[in-house]
Amino acid sequence: MLCLFAEVRAGEGANVLILAANVFLLLTAYYILKPLRDGLIIGEQGPAFASYMAAAMAFILIPVIAGYGKLADRFPRRRLINVVTLFFAGCCLVFFIAGQAGARIGIAFYIWIGIFNAMIVAQFWGFANDLYTNAEGERLFPIVQVGGAVGAIVGAVTVGRMIEPLGLYLPMLLAGSLLVVSLGLTNWVDERERRRTEGTAAIGTSTAFAPAATGEFRLETGEFKNLREALLEALEKEKQAQARSEQERRPPDAPDTVPAGGRGAFALVFRTRYLLYIAILVLLLNWVNTNGENLLNFLIANGAEKAVAADPTGGLTVGEYAGSFRAGFYYWVNIATLVTQLFFVSRIIKYVGVHVAIMILPIIALGSYSLIVLYPVLEYVRWAKTAENATDYSLQNTVQQALFLPTTREQKYKAKQVTDAFSKRVGDTLAGLTVFVIVNAFGTDIRYFAWLNLVLVLAWLAVAWRIGREYRVLTATGRPPS
Repeated sequence: MLCLFAEVRAGEGANVLILAANVFLLLTAYYILKPLRDGLIIGEQGPAFASYMAAAMAFILIPVIAGYGKLADRFPRRRLINVVTLFFAGCCLVFFIAGQAGARIGIAFYIWIGIFNAMIVAQFWGFANDLYTNAEGERLFPIVQVGGAVGAIVGAVTVGRMIEPLGLYLPMLLAGSLLVVSLGLTNWVDERERRRTEGTAAIGTSTAFAPAATGEFRLETGEFKNLREALLEALEKEKQAQARSEQERRPPDAPDTVPAGGRGAFALVFRTRYLLYIAILVLLLNWVNTNGENLLNFLIANGAEKAVAADPTGGLTVGEYAGSFRAGFYYWVNIATLVTQLFFVSRIIKYVGVHVAIMILPIIALGSYSLIVLYPVLEYVRWAKTAENATDYSLQNTVQQALFLPTTREQKYKAKQVTDAFSKRVGDTLAGLTVFVIVNAFGTDIRYFAWLNLVLVLAWLAVAWRIGREYRVLTATGRPPS
C-alpha cells in the first residue's frame, strides 16, 4: 500500500509508519498549542507585541542550543530524546497550572512555543536521519513527512473545537499528553532499528550506550557509572585492542587524533561549509516566507476594511472578516500540502534528486513575487502564497531534512538545532526588522516587500544550488562534510 506514495521495500513499512505516527503526534501537539499562543499574546499584550518575540527567541536559543549540545555529548540518543521531550511535556503542565491560577503567561508561553517547535521537530529529524542511510532516507522521508502534514490539520481542527467550551488552558494538557505518547513510539522504533542494524555491534558503539552526538562510548567522561563492572571491563579491553590496532596502522610521524565530539553546536556550523550553507538557506527561506506573510496581512487588512465599509460581509467586523479569510487560506494550504506530500514529493526526489528538488521552492517564490510586483491584488497574492507555503511544508521540508543524511551523528543531533531552530528565528527577526524599516520609510505599499523578496530569493536560489552541488559530492563519495 505504501508503494502508492513512495518506494518502500519489504521490511521497511512498520518502522516508517511508526515514525510517521511519531511526527504526527508532535505536529498535532504543536498545532494545538499554536492558537493558544496567539490568543494569549493578543489578549494580554496586543497583536503588535508578537512581532518583537522572534528576536527574543533567537537570543534565548543561543544558550539553549549550547546546553542541548552538552546533553548530546553525554546521553545516548534514546535518553536524550526522552529527557528533552519530557521537559517540554512538563512545561505544558506548568503553564496550565500557572494559567489556571491567573498568572499572565502570554509572553513566556509565546517564546516557549517558538523554542519548542524548532527544537522538538529538529530533534525528531535528527533521530530519523540517524536511523537511515542516504538512499533509505531519500526513499522513505516522504512517507514520514505525511504524518507531519496530517498532524498539522488534525491539531488545528482539534483545538478549534476545544477552545470555546474549555478555554485556553485545558488543551495544554492534551498537547503534553501527546508528547508523552510520542516517546513510546520513539523508544519502540529505536529498539526495532537497533535490533535490525546493531545485532553484532561492539559494546562501545551501540546506540543504547554511546552518546548521541559522538557514537563512541567514552569511559573517561564518567557517564553510565551504573553499568555493570563486567561491561566496563569488556569495554576497556575492546578499547585497548582498538588502540593497539590503530597504533600499528598509523605512520610514525602521524599527528595525534582529536577525539570525536565535544565541539559546540555553533562551532560545528560555522566551521563546516556545508552546514553553514544550510543555515543560510533556512535563514533566507524564513525571511522571505515571513515577509510574504506580512505582505499578505497588509492586503487582507485593506480588503477587510473595504469590505466592511461596503457592507457585503453580513455584519462581520474587520477582525472577523480577516480571520475568516485566513481560515480559508490555511485550509487550502493544508490540503495542497497533503496532496503534494502524498503523490509528488517521493517522485520528485526519485527522478530529479535532492540536489535539484532543493531549488524548486525558490523558483516558485521567484515567480510568485514577480507576479506580485506586477499585480499586487489580494486574490493573486493569496494563490501565489498558497503554492509557496504548500511547497514549503511538503517538498521543501522533506528535502531539507534529507540534507542531513550524509552528515555525522554529531552534526545530526547538535548542528541541526542551529540550522533548524536558530537560523529560523533569525530569519523571522530580520522579517520583523523589514516591516519596521519599510513601513516607516515607505508606508504599507506591498511592492516594496515584493521587490526585497525578489532580491532575497535570488540569493536563496544561489545558496540552494551550491548546497545541492555539495550534497551530490558527499553522497557520491560517502564522506561526511568537514
